[in-house]
Amino acid sequence: MPERVVLVTGGTGLVGRAVQYITEQENNADEQWVFVGSNDADLLSIEDTTALFDRVKPTHVLHLAAQVGGLFANMRAKVEFWRNNIIMQDNIFQACKNSKVQKLVSCLSTCVFPDKTTYPINETMVHNGPPHFSNEGYAYAKRMVDVQNRLYQEQYGCNFTSVIPTNIFGPHDNYDLQDSHVIPGLIHKCWLAKANNKPFTILGSGKPLCVDLLVS
Repeated sequence: MPERVVLVTGGTGLVGRAVQYITEQENNADEQWVFVGSNDADLLSIEDTTALFDRVKPTHVLHLAAQVGGLFANMRAKVEFWRNNIIMQDNIFQACKNSKVQKLVSCLSTCVFPDKTTYPINETMVHNGPPHFSNEGYAYAKRMVDVQNRLYQEQYGCNFTSVIPTNIFGPHDNYDLQDSHVIPGLIHKCWLAKANNKPFTILGSGKPLCVDLLVS
């Protein structure tokens, strides 16, 4: 029997697939990694979430599942980005507490930081001001993970924490021209330009700076 059973929500997504690749390479006999996607459980349902935990019996949870999207998707559906992420988070936190999970690590996003801030930024600055208006539904929902971590620790002694990676891209990303993030969207546009023998045009001034991390 493995000493550690790690449940990875969002296991079929960009980061989940990268984590799966690494764990398969390491092949640690003391660990069992269980990667689940939306076809395995509806995390918007507390009943489905509870049934998943009863089935897997995790000792640790890496929570990657979320409703995510690019600029246009976030601007178009702010309420859905808020509600669905809040519901998923609440169900995961409750299931982890009720199952006495030893540690929960949730994945946030750099968009949780204030729109107007100073650099360099760190995790103590998350709540120092409003996020950018374009993705405020998603950003505020993800900020609440930081609050939930603290509340569950204070009231129940839970070992819940989170990480805030920079912008990421890589294999298994969303390359939809309307709903993707910047890098995969540009990759798709470049492919179309090359396939159709047309100029590769990038909109904007080119002045904004962005840090992106390849996950593979």
